[in-house]
Formats: sequence, C-alpha cells, structure tokens
Amino acid sequence: MKNNISSLILLITICTVLFSCGQPDNVRIIFDTDANNELDDQFALMYLLANGKSFDVEGVTVNATKSGGGIQEHYDEAQRIMELAVSFDKVPLLKGADASFEEISSTLNDENYDGKAAVDFIVKEANEGNDLVVLAVGKLTNIALALKKDPSIASKMRVVWLGSNYPKPGEYNQDNDTVSMNFILNTKVPFEMVTVRYGEASGTDAVRVTQEEINTRMPGMGPKTTKPIRGRHGGEFSTFGDYAVSLFEHIEYHGDPPSRALFDLVAVAILKNPNWGEVREIPAPILIDNQWVERPENPRKITLWENFNRDAIIHDFYHSLSNYQNVQPKL
Repeated sequence: MKNNISSLILLITICTVLFSCGQPDNVRIIFDTDANNELDDQFALMYLLANGKSFDVEGVTVNATKSGGGIQEHYDEAQRIMELAVSFDKVPLLKGADASFEEISSTLNDENYDGKAAVDFIVKEANEGNDLVVLAVGKLTNIALALKKDPSIASKMRVVWLGSNYPKPGEYNQDNDTVSMNFILNTKVPFEMVTVRYGEASGTDAVRVTQEEINTRMPGMGPKTTKPIRGRHGGEFSTFGDYAVSLFEHIEYHGDPPSRALFDLVAVAILKNPNWGEVREIPAPILIDNQWVERPENPRKITLWENFNRDAIIHDFYHSLSNYQNVQPKL
C-alpha cells in the first residue's frame, strides 16, 4: 500500500511537471499606440486586454500621429478602452511623444522632455528582464527615443511594429516619423515588421470587416463596466461591443464591399498565434527619400510578417471578447 501511494505521488509530480513545462509563458508586452487614430487601435487594445491567459501587459504608452489630435486625445481614447476592458486600474497608461524623434532626441537629458513618461517606462521595463516585447501600432518615436537613451536595452527586448507597405513606399505609421524607423533599422534590436500593404492581399489591409458584421456581432460584447464611459463621438457605453458599433458609425469605408481593415488587431493576433501569418527574414533595408533601398550585404536582419489568416484572426477576436480573461495587475 505504501509503495502504491509513493508511486501515485511520483506519477502526479511527473504529470504536474510535464503539464507546466508544456504551458507557454505569457508574452510580456508594452502596447505603444496612437489610440485616437481611426478605430483599429481600439480593437487591438481591447483584444490584448481580453487575453490575460496569453499576455502580461506591463503598460500602455501613447504617441500622437497627425490624424488623431494631440497626445491628450490619444491618452483619453486609450483610457476609454481600458475602462471598457475593466483594466484601467490594473495596467499603467503613460503619455509618450507628441513631436517627432528628430525634434525630441537632442532633449533626452532635459528634466521634462516630450514623451518622457513613456520613454522612461520602456527603458525601465526592458531592464527588468530580457523577454519584453514592445508592440508598436503607431509611429516608432517612443521606441527609438528609448533606444537612444539607453542603447543597452536593444539586447533585452524585441520590437514588433504594425507599419509599412514594404517593399513599396508610403504608409501612415511610417510616414508619421520615418527618421525614428530608420534609427531603429540601424540598431541591433530584434525588429519585426507586420506589413500593411494598402490594397494588397498579402498585408494586414486584407483583414477587413464590414459595418454590417460589426452591427450583427458586436453589440454587448466584452465585460460590462459599472460606470459607463462617454465615447469619442458622444453617447455612453458600458461594453466595448456597443462602443465598437459607434466607432463604425463615424468612419469612412473603402473597397467592395465597403469595409475597414483592422490592421493593428493583426499585430496582436500573430503574437498570440504565430501560425496566423507567414514570416521571412531579410537584410534590413533603409528608407531614403521615401523609397526603400535594399542593403543585401547588411548583416543586420529583420523579420517581415505577411499573408495573414483573416478568418482565424477575426474568429479569435470574437471568441476572446465572448470569453474574456482580463489581464492581471503586475505584482
């Protein structure tokens, strides 16, 4: 009997160890966003915050791009989403750069430079461990400033950026601060580009939803807040699903059928499940006069993401909001 009990305890111990070893660690992440631009940032942030079993969200940092107003407006929109995700009191939200890398970089030793809260936060979190992912879905200013302020963090984090029509020129996030992007391309930080590619099936532009789909699927989705938030376009909302319907009422549509791409959502999705996109490695190019210049002999490599599984990603977004697992506060 004693031997049987000992054997049972040993078996349970082995199974426990094997089970725990088989469970992937959560992705430790900072989400860097121009939250008030368009509506895909909001979907991406909500998706991230609803996946507490996949992500440890260390913080949300905001930056200002030209179509979303000043930094306070981006901060306010991020706060709305975090309140709808019942996460505003659990995850730090910090203001980042209003201006560009070129305008700010010479002021990093000043007591209060533009973007200081976000930049210092990125540096601090990177120095706390070697597994940090900075997911950037706007301009790259905050990340470039952090790397300039403390170059040692290049070996302690990786940057995943939603941006660029590479190998074609242009794209909103890229155009908002090309100097910051080039700066990062010339550092040693692991850099992954989740391509946009307007109008092409190979980019995140192909991951689209119609207003009819949102109106049908989204009402009431997500956790319910005890206190409604006031939306960007007015009205009061207690769930992200209802707010999503409002966002889709105040946006332009493109394509046939008329629809909107959820670019930023895709960048979160491929971190949750890399099988939802294809990757390839290339020598890091550089952008000169808004044209990509290849550097085939460059030993510095970056990763390109393309050809995304639209249906799997959108299905998982709906599933996540219907079965949300809120992120937990950092202990």
